[in-house]
Amino acid sequence: MSVGRTDWQCAGVRWSPSGPELTWLHPGRGARTSPLPPNRPLAFTTGDARRCVGVRRGGRHTPCPVGAEVTATAVSAQCAECARLDRAHSVAADTIADDPRPYDVYLAWFGPGVVKVGITAAERQGVRLLEQAALSYALLGRGPLMAARRAEAVLGAALAVPDRFPYAAKRAARHPAPPQRQRTAELAELHERARGLGGLPESLDVRPFAPVHHDAMFHLDRLRRGPGVVDLSPGVSITGRIAAVAGPDLYLETADGRLLLVDARRLAGWPLLAAAPEAGTTAAVRPPEVEGPDALF
Repeated sequence: MSVGRTDWQCAGVRWSPSGPELTWLHPGRGARTSPLPPNRPLAFTTGDARRCVGVRRGGRHTPCPVGAEVTATAVSAQCAECARLDRAHSVAADTIADDPRPYDVYLAWFGPGVVKVGITAAERQGVRLLEQAALSYALLGRGPLMAARRAEAVLGAALAVPDRFPYAAKRAARHPAPPQRQRTAELAELHERARGLGGLPESLDVRPFAPVHHDAMFHLDRLRRGPGVVDLSPGVSITGRIAAVAGPDLYLETADGRLLLVDARRLAGWPLLAAAPEAGTTAAVRPPEVEGPDALF
């Protein structure tokens, strides 16, 4: 995959119902995307500094007004001011109460004991679950935003189902990916208990159990071993072929047989230059470790 000159800035992975794409931003040319199918080669070298990606809202991108530098280890590719603007009008941050769109309440399965409740706009057609790297999920119901919020709170209080986990826990739980029958059984039991709760809002249209599995989208069955995690810094190269993509995580097979994990949340903000495939990977690689509280979602 050719990634272009340094005036193109990587903006991380974006999911659609058709699959994952690497997104790019340019100050004069707007945005573009590069599909990320299995076996596609990826070879790039990072630029001299990682900078804020600005704010994206309603399908429109507003660049960071000062081009603020962002540390290489930060999960977010936004500076503090752009992050504040982003969260000032956000369902995820609970700063919107008047959105007229219908919302889905879902139960998302990431691993044994790692199941969360959440809400997403119905029009997104489950893309939020792909972004979160849920291996499986089931809708509980659909209704107005405040009804969905109420149902989310009821499940948290009555069934002790959290609305977030540290991302490192989700990542660890998918290696190896448990069989679909196990996920289905755990989701079905929780879905039945949730439907039986007395405090669900009347305006929530409760749905029958219908599990959705993401195996065909993520391709995690191609991973035969645990990956090493790439640490990004200025001027390092990464080369390989895409083995799998789950949420923001890119799994690459290298020419020397290693399996690498590139966290696209930390890739966002870097200018990337095309590298020759024979350049190899010069970035530092480490074992996975527990992430801090900023990695919750």
